[in-house]
Amino acid sequence: MKSSKVATRYAQALIELSIEQNNLEAISADMNYFTEVCEANRDFEVMLESPIVKADKKIAVINAIFEQFHPLSKSFAELITRNGREAMLPQIAIAFSDLLKAHNGILPITLVSAKPLADSVKKSILAKVQGSVEGKLEVTELIDEALVGGFIVRMGDFQIDASVASQLGQLKQRLTR
Repeated sequence: MKSSKVATRYAQALIELSIEQNNLEAISADMNYFTEVCEANRDFEVMLESPIVKADKKIAVINAIFEQFHPLSKSFAELITRNGREAMLPQIAIAFSDLLKAHNGILPITLVSAKPLADSVKKSILAKVQGSVEGKLEVTELIDEALVGGFIVRMGDFQIDASVASQLGQLKQRLTR
């Protein structure tokens, strides 16, 4: 699930407040746990999205499930719920995690290949990427046999496509003009 601009704004406000109050680590743990609960229990997300369930009941459920949360996390969830934005809480938690990585200088990238890459090839690719960006890379590796060969590196909205499938597609376009 990708976060929306509104969720990102709420998450940014929560990060700024938690930095100001010097409890970023506790709030981060709360948001990670909230994301885990949402991923593991679809019924909880349905309850948050339901217009039939009243805000007070939703707040009671959130407080019961997340009773160990830091008071800031609890009051934030209550405020969001009272303002009718509780369906966005899962997106806000994801956006919080993404913004926290950016705050800590961590750049998530995805390395997609047709088969597992040799360590030397992977290190070479990552060294070139690291040389062009600032921060620490957080690498997620995926296998996509449709690539035939080569690799794709994705960093946010930026993509380097060095796959055989892409090169074949480009060749086909040039030949069919």
